[in-house]
Amino acid sequence: MREVNKKVQGNVDDYLEEEDFGQLLEAFDKSREKSTTEGVIVEIKNDEVYVDIGKKSEGILALNEIQDDNSKLLFKIGDNIKVAIIGSRGGRSLLSHKKALRKEKVIEFIKNYEENQEDIFSVKVVGKNNGGLIVVDDNDVEFFLPKSQYGFKESNNIIGKTFKVKIIKIDEEEQSIIVSRKKILDDERKKRKELINNIAQQEDLIEGIVKKITTYGMFVDVGGIDGLVHYSEISYKGPVNPGTLYKEGDKVSVKVINYDKERKHLSLSIKAALPDPWSEIKDTLDVGDTIKVIVSNIEPYGAFVDLGNDIEGFLHISEISWDKNIKNPKDYISKSQEIDVEVIEIDPNKRRLRVSLRNLLSKPFDEFIKSYKIGDVVKGKITSVTSFGAFVKLDNIEGLLHNEDASWDRNDKCKDKFTQGDEVQVKIIKIDKENQKVSLSTKELSDSPVQEYAKTHKIGDIVKGVIRDIKDFGIFVELSKNVDALIHKEDISASTLENLKINDDIEAAIIFIDEKKNRIRLSVKNLVKIKEREALNEINNDDKVTLGDIIKDQLA
Repeated sequence: MREVNKKVQGNVDDYLEEEDFGQLLEAFDKSREKSTTEGVIVEIKNDEVYVDIGKKSEGILALNEIQDDNSKLLFKIGDNIKVAIIGSRGGRSLLSHKKALRKEKVIEFIKNYEENQEDIFSVKVVGKNNGGLIVVDDNDVEFFLPKSQYGFKESNNIIGKTFKVKIIKIDEEEQSIIVSRKKILDDERKKRKELINNIAQQEDLIEGIVKKITTYGMFVDVGGIDGLVHYSEISYKGPVNPGTLYKEGDKVSVKVINYDKERKHLSLSIKAALPDPWSEIKDTLDVGDTIKVIVSNIEPYGAFVDLGNDIEGFLHISEISWDKNIKNPKDYISKSQEIDVEVIEIDPNKRRLRVSLRNLLSKPFDEFIKSYKIGDVVKGKITSVTSFGAFVKLDNIEGLLHNEDASWDRNDKCKDKFTQGDEVQVKIIKIDKENQKVSLSTKELSDSPVQEYAKTHKIGDIVKGVIRDIKDFGIFVELSKNVDALIHKEDISASTLENLKINDDIEAAIIFIDEKKNRIRLSVKNLVKIKEREALNEINNDDKVTLGDIIKDQLA
């Protein structure tokens, strides 16, 4: 036994470093029984048991020390009982039957202890003192766990807690056993560090076991160390749901791709352990190629398509249809559907392949201009309303109804007239083939204000209006509601122009009417000429002399 004790001590000398074992025992002694003896129960009163321990001395034992779990007495008056003296009170010794039994078990444990037996086991905390914790194993053998060997932060409710410990010191003479939890943790950290270093340097394939599957990947046990296989490292197809391919307990081949020493994070890859399919297609597939694929997954933003060789391409929602208002890819394609697509981007280095379905479909604009022309009146539906106008869906294209083309009233805006979903009748006023844009109008479906005005006015008429705006090139005059006219600066004298201001009344002559473009031009100078001509006509009319008048004058 002495040799065993020396060897146990020798194994932990480096671990204990300069810690004084005598001090540990001293701390332990403060809480452990001073001695054990055998006494006789002489009285049981209330919750105390009086025991004659000889030498004309009685000790006090707590009643619960001799009760079972059902509070049934295990001893009676006159019975012999083993006790440990654990202190004194009022001149009487305080006793413990349970500690006496534990002490016997400690002696028996030490006697039967062998060097090669398993010395890592579970214990439960039953007491504490300034030096550490009193713990017992499943056989009620008592051990001492010094504070320096906790390996955890002590809490107020430590009594009753269980954990694993390792024997670091046995002293037969002192009949004491010191254990450590810290030693176990340090050994495990050291072992884990060595294991991780070996694995992190491993370049070959490693066989692991799927331990846990999460939404972002799965943890794989490789020789006692858990590494993370991120969902993007499972397949060359791209990010996949690991739960659809694997289950816990499955064996998988992996490769180490990274180890973060600071975070102690081991990253593994399944796809790195597989042949690279991208090397097979980099020389056989080009942008513009048409290929058959299977829709493997549909998301709100697009779909993933399977090329059939563990490569997935991405079909963005904007590449599914020429319809700009597509809301859900499922309205156009379905999972497991076989479709033809065009390769629009391929980058083997970045493992990226993008495809297009719409490029293989007829362009809606081309189909539209085959059926419609400028001047056609068609029905459409408002798809969106903006600050500058409204977009109207016509068959499979959208045309723009600008604010200025929505009403002859310059104050009207599309946002005040329409809401999304409204059906409207519009006239096609422009088709821009180069930019594939269609301009629409609702105001041209009715007579313009100038057309109405022209029914009662003509060129040469003298009209009155109110100056609405003054620009460098001329004056805008409001003749009636929504009927404006322009007086170019060359049609008005400089002296008159200088004295004019907004909201002034002004009189001018109509010199130009364009009903189609809703335009009228006025001239103040023409007005002056007309008035001068009228004045001359009046004078000439007044100065006319008849032949009779001349004869009368001559005869007078």
